[in-house]
Amino acid sequence: MAGNNQLCIRRWTTKNVAKWLKEEGFCEYVDVLCNRHRLDGITLLTLTEYDLRSPPLEIKVLGDIKRLMLSIRKLQKQHLDVLEELGYNSDSHIGTVCPAGSLQSTDWFCNGEVPRDYDGLMTDLNGDQYQYANGKNKHATRRLDPEYWKTVLSCVYVFIVFGFTSFVMVIVHERVPDMQTYPPLPDIFLDRSILLRRMCSLMGTVFLLRCITMFVTSLSVPGQHLQCTGKLYGNVWAKLQRAFAIWSGFGMTLTGVHTCGDYMFSGHTVVLTMLNFFVTEYTPRSWNFLHTLSWVLNLFGIFFILAAHEHYSIDVFIAFYITTRLFLYYHTLANTRAYQQSRRARIWFPMFSFFECNVNGTVPNEYCWPFSKPAILKRVIG
Repeated sequence: MAGNNQLCIRRWTTKNVAKWLKEEGFCEYVDVLCNRHRLDGITLLTLTEYDLRSPPLEIKVLGDIKRLMLSIRKLQKQHLDVLEELGYNSDSHIGTVCPAGSLQSTDWFCNGEVPRDYDGLMTDLNGDQYQYANGKNKHATRRLDPEYWKTVLSCVYVFIVFGFTSFVMVIVHERVPDMQTYPPLPDIFLDRSILLRRMCSLMGTVFLLRCITMFVTSLSVPGQHLQCTGKLYGNVWAKLQRAFAIWSGFGMTLTGVHTCGDYMFSGHTVVLTMLNFFVTEYTPRSWNFLHTLSWVLNLFGIFFILAAHEHYSIDVFIAFYITTRLFLYYHTLANTRAYQQSRRARIWFPMFSFFECNVNGTVPNEYCWPFSKPAILKRVIG
């Protein structure tokens, strides 16, 4: 032991490590640590309990793990200067070696603050797990900030877009092609606070895209049964009144709203698909019946839209494609938080960055009773 201490630990070879292990009473681990995995002085100094527990070492004896870590921690305390030179520190917890730059890799809020669930005793392994000082992994309970004011802002956004959509529907109704001149074309086929904010922002963005497509593309009426003729509403005030009637009735025929020309692409398909994806994304994976039912209703809704000749097949296909792609792209960025390291993402998706910059990780699929369980439910489900 004295000989090893006199030799700088930076110069320790696998033989020196083997000698140290024998002196500490860990002869049975000389082969696996020194011969198989070639641990030298520096790698021994940075070894953690997590390394001992996980592959490829996978030491199974708990007592040996604890005793070996105690010896390694003593060694680390004797060589703090070497650890600091290597970019490691152990200030946060005795004997816990973590990169000095680990705080820099911690997710930061857009206002520059460190997330509230960061306590300095853990380092980020991935989006869902943390490594504690004892080397174990634990799915952290995230304290997500609901940021209600952003949710209200997203609701205002989607309502403004709906209003703008209603106004564009009035404009395109004026330009609907004459049914006698242009008969129907042939067709081969007859988001809690954070969730609400995501649903509103996604729904608003998709309908904003719909405004553009239906304004620049005027398709003929898809069915002879539809009584559609171009209407002139006169001045801008009359158009705004008609747009308000459509907006207040949510564009539904049940509320007396009847529009023509707004075919590219299907708004009904957008709503059905978006609701389906939110149900399947934010409910537990084990709720297979609900997920299957949601998909069946989504597909049946699309079928009935086509069967009623309310839209062309291309309208429905584009609506389904745009909605699903936008949903998946949004949640991929949100769950991986890749945009936080990408200036390009912040430039191209400013609204997304604004709404998601303080959402620290994946929104968990956890549910709780809004009130105390009735006695009968306690007996049935616990």
